[in-house]
Amino acid sequence: MHDTDYIIVGSGSAGSVLANRLSASGKHRVTVLEAGQSDVAPRLINFFVHLPLGYGKLFYDPKVNWCYETEPDPGLAGNRDFWPRGKVLGGSSSINAMVYIRGHRADYEEWGAAAPGWGWDECLAAYKAMEDTEAGADEYRGKGGPLFVSENRRGLHWLVEDYIAACGQAGLPYNRDFNGAEQEGAGTYQMTIHRARRNSAARAFLRPAMGRKNLKVITQAMVTRVLIEGGRAVGVEYSKDGAVFQMRCNAEVILAGGAINSPQLLQLSGVGPGSLLQGLGIGVVRDNPNVGDHLNDHQGINYTWEMNAPTYNDLLRPWWGKLFAGAQYFLTGGGPLSKSINHGGGFFRTRPDLDRPNMQLYFQAFSTLIPRNGERPLLTPDPFSGLSIGLSNCRPTSRGQIRIASADPMRHPRIVANAYSTNNDVEEMLAAVKFVRKIAAQPAFVARMKHELRPGPEVQSDEALIADFRARSGTVYHPSCTARMGADEGSSVLDARLRVHGVAGLRVCDASAFPNLIAGNTNAPSMLMGWKGAEVILADAR
Repeated sequence: MHDTDYIIVGSGSAGSVLANRLSASGKHRVTVLEAGQSDVAPRLINFFVHLPLGYGKLFYDPKVNWCYETEPDPGLAGNRDFWPRGKVLGGSSSINAMVYIRGHRADYEEWGAAAPGWGWDECLAAYKAMEDTEAGADEYRGKGGPLFVSENRRGLHWLVEDYIAACGQAGLPYNRDFNGAEQEGAGTYQMTIHRARRNSAARAFLRPAMGRKNLKVITQAMVTRVLIEGGRAVGVEYSKDGAVFQMRCNAEVILAGGAINSPQLLQLSGVGPGSLLQGLGIGVVRDNPNVGDHLNDHQGINYTWEMNAPTYNDLLRPWWGKLFAGAQYFLTGGGPLSKSINHGGGFFRTRPDLDRPNMQLYFQAFSTLIPRNGERPLLTPDPFSGLSIGLSNCRPTSRGQIRIASADPMRHPRIVANAYSTNNDVEEMLAAVKFVRKIAAQPAFVARMKHELRPGPEVQSDEALIADFRARSGTVYHPSCTARMGADEGSSVLDARLRVHGVAGLRVCDASAFPNLIAGNTNAPSMLMGWKGAEVILADAR
């Protein structure tokens, strides 16, 4: 008998769900190896992890964040883009903006075409089983599952109503539930927040399971390679506290490190582009150039205005406002600290001939133009009444890649984002930023606007608008598809059961396995990967 049955590498959105479900029966010994620390220690980090608006403090914190940077990107005016990813129990679900979006039905129909068993009907059933949505069960939503999803309707800034009204005047109607029958429209976002605390995957799935005798969670354990013998994964090597260990398993190794770490670990283990691995002195176990390819991510930008009406800037900037917001949070569980930055949002089409929305909106009743060292200044916004409307593309056609730069597992991989590298993506974003200005010009909003700060009223021509969003855009933190499922090894890394082509006993179950990028935030579909992935793994173990 080896150390464990299943080894899960990573405790993020998918890994936490996997750990819960694989250990639930008590039949299997499951070990989770997490490179980061616990989400409940040390005390200061614990506070900001669980405080919903506290994630701004963790945005650049290497204690809980991998703090990746891309290569200089011609599509972003030659800039390097900063990519925060969680390095803590719960992974990126412990440092994200908590918006709960599943994606469009057609996204999953495309998944099912590429990977049988992952179509809309199967994924909808899994979502309904996983959810405990505050609004209650219906044809599209679940109740009674382990994941509480807040409706996020109470205590919102009053400008949210003006935003929704302005969207309606611009032709985008109200939508009560972006995860219901239709995605298109404007409204408020549901959140992974429960009882005024972040409801990360660790809180919802992993911690309830950690009392089980057959589940072991090891933190600050950096997995450096998968041990592959005779074409089969038999365990992993990891470092902890300056020492190197090996752990072997009876059943399988499951990578759940996310769209950057999972392809990186595959390449370090000899599974990936053969010429790259040989050049770095890594023995090739399986030559598959798709490992790390097909990187797909949403690109976003904010338009910002100074307002004639008070926003959260007026409350959260001064010391007395911070004191009031803190007292409100600790005494009542309400106020701005109990929310995400994105109170509202929506989905729209840039052309009427499109069959589904291709752009996402984010409404923020404050602004953060003035930087602050070491953090995203959500708790110390600008010293004026500011408001931002952000947007991101839902289905970009640009593709990037992840490639290890060294055989040293401690060195960050090269991330080539290739943002706006297709005419389609440029044209869509150009139409989208014009629509954001159309919303701001509606009667429900315009009287409250003092003037546009970013990009500013002088930016008007198509050429100027394109130059602006190239210079100011960046990731909205949804990298995916770098070890995607597919029918054959010629275009994919995994089969429809998440098994790595050509290597037995090895699966990948996280956002890197997405056949394509869904329209919306990726935390929900990453948890779905863990939920359905566990079903697949347990079925195959029978």
